Amino acid sequence: MEPQDEVAQIVAAWKLERPDLDSSPMFVLSRVSRLARHLDLERRRAFASHGLEPWEFDVLSSLRRSGAPYALTPGTLMGELLVSSGTMTNRIDRLELKGLVSRSPSPEDRRVVLVSLSDKGRARVDSALATLLECERTILGPLDAEARQQLATQLMRILAPFDRAHSCT
Repeated sequence: MEPQDEVAQIVAAWKLERPDLDSSPMFVLSRVSRLARHLDLERRRAFASHGLEPWEFDVLSSLRRSGAPYALTPGTLMGELLVSSGTMTNRIDRLELKGLVSRSPSPEDRRVVLVSLSDKGRARVDSALATLLECERTILGPLDAEARQQLATQLMRILAPFDRAHSCT
């Protein structure tokens, strides 16, 4: 028998009220939704402990993952982070004011602007990443390595169509 939690109680209530509907997807997806809310809170706490907002971490980590010299065009950042040009400009402006990034012309084409991770930005994102990964290890603590891999594989199968289409319809 499946352990009882709030989701199981909700599904049981729906089965009573709407026995004509198959509510079984809720067993998985409602738990994923609840977990996503908890993960968001934990990520925010991890980033806040390093003086970062989630969006700041996202921009800084995109630059960090790009490898030395840790510089990308605003357009590349927009594509990675799925934000508009206005949003990206605002984010770069705010990070630049904090001394976490800088803008400079590309050495190959001075018409192109590069956003570069500063030493301060690199130190901040590196320390925030270490905290985040420790937090995520704790969250996944109840699962052994094999269970983690199986879960990752199954979640990837569910996410793949969304990542390709960005839509449910």
